[in-house]
Amino acid sequence: MTTKGLSRTARRAAATREAIIDAAQGLLTEGGPAALLLDAVAERADVAVQTIYNRIGGRSALLIAVAERALEENRAYMDAAYAAPGGPHERILQAAAAYARFAAERPHQFRLLADPPEEPEALARVAQLVEEQNAKLAAALREGIAEGSLNPDVDPDLTATALWAMMNGLLGLAWRADRLRAEPSRLSALLEAAMTVLLNGLNTSKP
Repeated sequence: MTTKGLSRTARRAAATREAIIDAAQGLLTEGGPAALLLDAVAERADVAVQTIYNRIGGRSALLIAVAERALEENRAYMDAAYAAPGGPHERILQAAAAYARFAAERPHQFRLLADPPEEPEALARVAQLVEEQNAKLAAALREGIAEGSLNPDVDPDLTATALWAMMNGLLGLAWRADRLRAEPSRLSALLEAAMTVLLNGLNTSKP
């Protein structure tokens, strides 16, 4: 967030807001959504609970603020993947790897995006990001179809949405509470298996 051109009071208010979001994100990372309590955030940010209400709002607004930061972090991961050198085939693989890396390195932020808080603003913002990233994936699929390296029978838009949902389902195994929970090594193997099936389905059929 830029504070250039703001008054000293406005800069101080913006800094306090960022400190509150930092504290909320730290608690979320350490203990998940259950740890995101206003009293705990206030203590960590060294502010009064009323200051949280003044600068951001209640717990729902705080969740939205953390989700919006997670959106920006996820966008950075994905934009770097799509901007990397390589053809459509490579960019699709890079995007899948970047999405999995974001989930591994920012698990609670990923979960916020995969299962956003039931707040209209948060839901709309997350949906906007998903549509934006799925459009990039669909564009890579179209490019591959046009150059003849990907199966022309694949519908790019449907496939982009299906792949996003598949990745969420696989990565969500990391937070199951039963014996189907996937530890990092097993999750990596499952992702590799899914990518193998994916590539076999996307590649142009050879006669």
